[in-house]
Amino acid sequence: MGPFASQALGDMGADVIKIEAPEGDAVRQIGPARHPGMGPIFLNANRNKRSVVLDLKQPEGAAALKRLLVDADVLMYNVRPQAMARLGLDYESVRAINPRLVYAGVFGFGQDGPYASRPAYDDLIQGAATLPHLMARASGGIPRYVPTAMADRVVGLTAVGAILASVLARQHTGRGDRVDIPMFETMVGFVLGDHLAGLTFEPPLNDGGYARLLSPERRPYRTRDGYICALVYNDKQWAGFLQGIGRSSLLHEDPRFASFASRAQHIDHVYGWLAQVFEQRTTQEWFELLEAADVPCMPMHDLHSVLDDPHLQATGFFETVQHPSEGTLRSMRPAPRWQTAARPEPRPAPALGEHTVQVLQEAGYSAAEVQAMLACRAALAGSVREEGA
Repeated sequence: MGPFASQALGDMGADVIKIEAPEGDAVRQIGPARHPGMGPIFLNANRNKRSVVLDLKQPEGAAALKRLLVDADVLMYNVRPQAMARLGLDYESVRAINPRLVYAGVFGFGQDGPYASRPAYDDLIQGAATLPHLMARASGGIPRYVPTAMADRVVGLTAVGAILASVLARQHTGRGDRVDIPMFETMVGFVLGDHLAGLTFEPPLNDGGYARLLSPERRPYRTRDGYICALVYNDKQWAGFLQGIGRSSLLHEDPRFASFASRAQHIDHVYGWLAQVFEQRTTQEWFELLEAADVPCMPMHDLHSVLDDPHLQATGFFETVQHPSEGTLRSMRPAPRWQTAARPEPRPAPALGEHTVQVLQEAGYSAAEVQAMLACRAALAGSVREEGA
């Protein structure tokens, strides 16, 4: 959550200082790597940041962080609030240092409930927010987690909005604020926006769940030679689709297809019928027919084919960049585009402690003071090794 949110802010031009423990962000170790501590998930979530290593359990390390907070705009933390309090970095302590600071916490649970001090990870929050249950209902199988860190990323994006709103509010009030972004509440609201359904009402009108999203037939359609993703949704699209396949009469012959409401009521039958129809033509034939009928469709990519998607190539989404230690990398551009603001010069994901000395000196530490901190290991400094060195 934290790295994803802070990268989004860094992509927009914020000067992001990433405070790492001496052992470094654990995500550095995930996935294949050319050098230890520079794994692909870390590289893809930590561009446009400076890495500073401080041992916050040592007085000198904690003091250095507090010194950095004097003129900071935002402190975002991605640990439990109880851990921040043990480090002397609770909101009241930090506000005394800088009353204009936005103090943003991304953690598991709201602090006024019984789960307040519990640890939280993406898998746990997915389960508690009903996603595995819904996956089982949709597939008729066993509960499964969504195969991406959805909770981390949704909550991270929510944090970006909350932080920017707090910064904007400070322009009017002159004061900072504490903003909590709990995973559990964020994800329950995210999921139940679709699936609360009849449970919205008292007494309930049904057992909840959005029938179309839960249909076991809602999946990419098998074609004669592959798969295609298509959504024949509104009345206009159904008329164009049925005309394209020579079955316009179906709207009048079968009441289950006659209207949006009737199709929604019989969604399993409708999607099952579509699955049989799609098997009769090749993927390319379907693309041509669906585009002519103005029916939304997309390819079903895998992790290789998406890299060659013609739209992503045309928009320059994937970039080849040179990292000072990791060599040639494939990178992904930030999706938002501004018409007049220039894109900040990208900064590659940092080595552990790469910017410790630089940032401490910017905070007013003398060279001798920095060396003293390094000597007692309250801070650690890393360096960027040149590729091949």
